[in-house]
Amino acid sequence: MSEVLVRLEVAQGRRMSAVVSMAALGLLLIYIAAIYPPSKITALAALIVIGSVFIWAGYRLFTSTQNEIILTRQSISTASGRELCRLDQISRVDRGFFAFKPSNGFLVQLKEPIPRSWTPGMWWSLGKHLGIGGVTSPRQSKEMVAVIQIILAERAAEACKQD
Repeated sequence: MSEVLVRLEVAQGRRMSAVVSMAALGLLLIYIAAIYPPSKITALAALIVIGSVFIWAGYRLFTSTQNEIILTRQSISTASGRELCRLDQISRVDRGFFAFKPSNGFLVQLKEPIPRSWTPGMWWSLGKHLGIGGVTSPRQSKEMVAVIQIILAERAAEACKQD
């Protein structure tokens, strides 16, 4: 395996805050359904279903954020071994205010589309876009973007020398 340049870890405070918020909302909806049931059965079912979905989302967020994102000179991957993208696939990285990116994260624009996938609180991919961030450390996120931009600039300079 290549040398790890940057590790993007989960900020535990953000993680717990997000998990507790999701689960609490789900429990609150189920509590309302139990204590103050609406007269219409569809409204009651909606409260129970939506509450259950929020509890499931909190659990999914809790389990998915036990991982970390790793940057090497070859790729961006998870600590569990899933490759998110290779660095030669990246066309640019965007941390801008108006970028459609996760909270405290960044958007990677790729040259070729990759399969859609999502890990709550960590990353998502949709077409030629890979969003990294969420409950991750903002400082490490900025560091990862800076290192990716340096690697891309080095590769562009090498390509210019060869031409």
